[in-house]
Amino acid sequence: MVQLASGGGEPASPGRRERKKQATRAALRTAALRLALRHGVENVTVEQIAGEADIALRTFFNYFSSKEEAVVASLAAAAQELVARFRARPRTEPVLRAFREAVLTVMNESDAAGRDHVRALQLVRSAPTLVPQQLAVLAAQEQALAEAIAEHVGHPAPGRPGDTGYPLLCAAAALTALRVVLDQWLRQTVASAEPPDTALLGRRIDTAIDQLTAGLDHPGRPGP
Repeated sequence: MVQLASGGGEPASPGRRERKKQATRAALRTAALRLALRHGVENVTVEQIAGEADIALRTFFNYFSSKEEAVVASLAAAAQELVARFRARPRTEPVLRAFREAVLTVMNESDAAGRDHVRALQLVRSAPTLVPQQLAVLAAQEQALAEAIAEHVGHPAPGRPGDTGYPLLCAAAALTALRVVLDQWLRQTVASAEPPDTALLGRRIDTAIDQLTAGLDHPGRPGP
């Protein structure tokens, strides 16, 4: 997870202890995803994940409560990264423009994490047991983005006095648009023998954000 310096701007460098914790978490989520893709979620155990990551079993439970949580941790990491990058955008940017730039920054700067994110999304589509964990990740991301949007526009945070519902509505709309685009792109990716076309994904995200910006009273032009 990216840490930001106070007041926004460039991500702050984590301390030595935090870097070690991040490395351990990353090793476990990578091992969990790799094993689940290789053998199927139902055939993977917590013991196997800890062994694959070369980490003690008791250490696993310091980071994750179950194998399912570890498998979808790549989704959680991508969700946290997106919110962090949104927080780093200039306050002068319109909200949806800042969201678009945050999405594209994550796509362009995190190739390895991006590949893990796509693999995890594909796995969730084929493993119903992971859906509850995915929904938990999405709910946490929506709340975190709503709080970041409130800060971005100087609006009361969700649930605070004076909240009009705008931050949560905006976060829900933006993330729903992103999920729709990702789902369409994944269906095409699975059906094709070609490597995933991230440039196409970027264009579709642009189209979706443009449609939200223009408003949904009238249908926009079809995207590519």
